[in-house]
Amino acid sequence: MELTVKLEAFEGPLDLLLHLLDKNKVNIYDIPIVEITSQYLDYIREMQRQDLNIMSEFLVMAATLIAIKSKMLLPKEVNEDGEEEDPRAELVQKLLEYKMYKCMSFELKDRQVDAGRVLYKEPTLPLEVQAYEEPVNLDELMSGLSLHKLNNIFQSVMRRQENKIDKVRAGFGKIEKEEVSLPEKMAYLQQYAASHKHFRFRNLLKAQSSKMEIIVSFLAILELMKMGKITISQKELFDDIEIVSNMAA
Repeated sequence: MELTVKLEAFEGPLDLLLHLLDKNKVNIYDIPIVEITSQYLDYIREMQRQDLNIMSEFLVMAATLIAIKSKMLLPKEVNEDGEEEDPRAELVQKLLEYKMYKCMSFELKDRQVDAGRVLYKEPTLPLEVQAYEEPVNLDELMSGLSLHKLNNIFQSVMRRQENKIDKVRAGFGKIEKEEVSLPEKMAYLQQYAASHKHFRFRNLLKAQSSKMEIIVSFLAILELMKMGKITISQKELFDDIEIVSNMAA
């Protein structure tokens, strides 16, 4: 009788590593790399039998773990300050960043759930009540009022308005919202790729002026890759992305 193993769904290799660290109750700053690597490889062997479509990024992390495991068997390297370098340091930093973003996503999800519980009720007052205006006796209201008093009141109101203005922030000028269009960015990248047969993604980002423009540029790169107009590659994990244009100049 065949034994069926049900695997948990993980969003990526870092998510799986965090799960293994929590499961084994180990310190993220002192990862038992031999034990964690063995458990990680057991998981992807089982995953390989069930779904090959999501294997690539998990295999890259497996190779990274094996490389770290190999380095830990060798004498430790010493940096310029005379301190021993930990081969796990870069992986630990990636795990900490991923864990922070994951916690932030949970917080945002909780806020979305709380916002979904907020209900708005339209006013149900009768039209007669809403249209009611308290009668005003203009003679009584304007009695004893002179132009001098009106001017004093006006100057007092203007001084209050001036006091509300932040002198420092008021000098910044108006901040315009920057709109970045994906089709426009794709057109720009196609023109750029046509004149640059080979370039790096990091060099491309130097020309971008905002975080939103960087995000849209990355999405445009993915779309052009799907369309077969560019080819991307990455020699090592976390290395810069190399882009090769498939379009004629």
